Amino acid sequence: MFHHQQQEIQEVIHNAKAVLFDFDGIILDSEWPIYQSWKRLFKREGHTLEQKMYVNCIGSDFETWSPPNYLEELTGKHFDWEKENAARQVEIMRDLESAEPMPGVRDLVIALSEKPTAVVSSSSHRWVDGWLEKLDLMPHFNTTVCRGDAPKIKPAPDLFLEGARQLDTAPSECLVIEDSINGLLAAHQATMKVLAVPNRLTHILDFSAADWRAKSLKGLA
Repeated sequence: MFHHQQQEIQEVIHNAKAVLFDFDGIILDSEWPIYQSWKRLFKREGHTLEQKMYVNCIGSDFETWSPPNYLEELTGKHFDWEKENAARQVEIMRDLESAEPMPGVRDLVIALSEKPTAVVSSSSHRWVDGWLEKLDLMPHFNTTVCRGDAPKIKPAPDLFLEGARQLDTAPSECLVIEDSINGLLAAHQATMKVLAVPNRLTHILDFSAADWRAKSLKGLA
């Protein structure tokens, strides 16, 4: 149950000293096509990949749970992952060919133009920065903090702490907008409050530990 009223969440966002956005699943609906690419690969090999299992790696990397390791365990085979991942990337980019920002994102980041904002992601700068440029959102953020900018990615707090440092804002005064449990854990370890906005992939997760929850960012500008 999303029990917090829209007006309250609006106030929370606009009262925060700085706002840190996750990327995949918050700004771009990229997690779903990535999951679909894995599902197709598992199906090709005669297996299924349940959503409830796959979501374990959302927001982090394959140290939390690994689709490649899982498929190799199921099949007893070794795969050429460089080849398989290259083929999956082609599929993902095809599915995202006409992608737009998630509902409400553009209006919200424009509304926050006077406030320090960052995108903080466990993905690479090539992926995140490339998409932000393509979506014409990069000018609205002060910085992007990605894999490699801190010792550990989510669920460790390092990326969020680095984001707060770059924005010159105390971590406890930052609000994080996240769609994953790994991101939620990372933000709370960094002493930041969290607005959880689950998407069609992560809505099955338990976000009861989030400080606030919303169905989308639409109408929160």
